[in-house]
Amino acid sequence: MKAYIFPGQGAQFSGMGLDLYEKSTIAQDLFEQANKILGFAITDIMFEGTAEQLKETKVTQPAIFLHSVILAKVLGDAFQPEMVAGHSLGEISALVANGVLTFEDGLRLVSKRALAMQKACEIQKSTMAAIIGLEDQIVEEVCTEIDGVVVAANYNCPGQLVISGEVESVEKACEVLKEKGAKMAVVLPVGGAFHSPMMEPAREELAAAIEATTFSQPTCPVYQNVTATAVTNPDEIKKNLMVQLTAPVKWTQTIQQMIADGGTEFIEVGPGKVLQGLMRKINRNVAASGAAFE
Repeated sequence: MKAYIFPGQGAQFSGMGLDLYEKSTIAQDLFEQANKILGFAITDIMFEGTAEQLKETKVTQPAIFLHSVILAKVLGDAFQPEMVAGHSLGEISALVANGVLTFEDGLRLVSKRALAMQKACEIQKSTMAAIIGLEDQIVEEVCTEIDGVVVAANYNCPGQLVISGEVESVEKACEVLKEKGAKMAVVLPVGGAFHSPMMEPAREELAAAIEATTFSQPTCPVYQNVTATAVTNPDEIKKNLMVQLTAPVKWTQTIQQMIADGGTEFIEVGPGKVLQGLMRKINRNVAASGAAFE
């Protein structure tokens, strides 16, 4: 089965999307439509902006969404997914790709998501850290033992788990995890504690926008971050998306489940190749499963 996967925040780069704009009238129309919906020329920043400008949350998330979704649209009849999934922000791209959301509604939700997350980050200082070289269970246990807020946030691949929470709690957890044998425990240069309870204000704001948005029947199953299982019921998809900001991204479990359900060809749609790297680590016995990555 052919699976399409969509990246999240961190995949952006200067000049992203320019090649699509120059080669496709479909892309040109969608990019111009995006400028109007967002109320600013995001194409100027995507095509000519600096890396620093692209780091702005209100720019980063729509930019990655636009690159992914417009690339899928440009593929035309060649884009025939039998299953889709997206990492964090990428889940909304996946929902546009499989027909649950329209391009316009997807972009509006992404914009509201970015602004809500930025506001939540400003309420209290928070951060995230990448833990390399430990089993998930050890990381989870340490998080529960630390005072304050610190939780497992992104299950990226075996041996790579991102934790999220209050700055002091995350830093203390890193110290303990190094003592437990972590090869690396590095605080990340991010604006806040994504996929943790500290995103509750953003979750509430985004949930209201999701509730007011029409979710249609998908053309193929979406494997959602919250459940790591195939979902086709629009009401269930909507419910899972509402809690995504405060729940962990179960990416390792998602890819394992997609392979177990028959996924054999995985195609990353969007800027960069971050997900390809994670997938090879998730599925170390590629030859045995027959899965291929592009």
